[in-house]
Amino acid sequence: MTSIVEGARRASEADIADVAELATQATAELTQRRGGGVWSQLEARPDPQIESLARDRRDDDALVVVGTIDDAVVGYGAVRLVELHDGTAVGRVSDIYVLPDARGVGVGEAMMELLLAWAARRGCIGVDSLALPGDRDTKNFFETHGLTARAITVHRALPA
Repeated sequence: MTSIVEGARRASEADIADVAELATQATAELTQRRGGGVWSQLEARPDPQIESLARDRRDDDALVVVGTIDDAVVGYGAVRLVELHDGTAVGRVSDIYVLPDARGVGVGEAMMELLLAWAARRGCIGVDSLALPGDRDTKNFFETHGLTARAITVHRALPA
């Protein structure tokens, strides 16, 4: 019996095309969820995703990671420093996604630990992210890492 080895590491330049494909899949998946239509136009990573991911990978104030199973890239995550009014910063986890068939084995956890550790090393006072309404799996995932709701965004669609 062979064992599966899951892990996470900083994304390399060679990973960015794979990460961009994962970002496209993540956006397509989340856009279908409640609140996803507006999310995809307001908070999602802008197109072309490969350019923004490559820029974030090179930026000192951001980190892009990949999640792996047996060295195959099956997920990605990204965090960026956001300066607050008082000069302190929070780490904003803008992206975290694992392919559906690779979920539940620890890949997301490994990536989240890297993102949290990076934010802590950068002196962040906290870490924020976003879960769409009704997405209990994402909410539960974040809660296992100590993230809890600090605000609720409300929205009303208006006729065109």
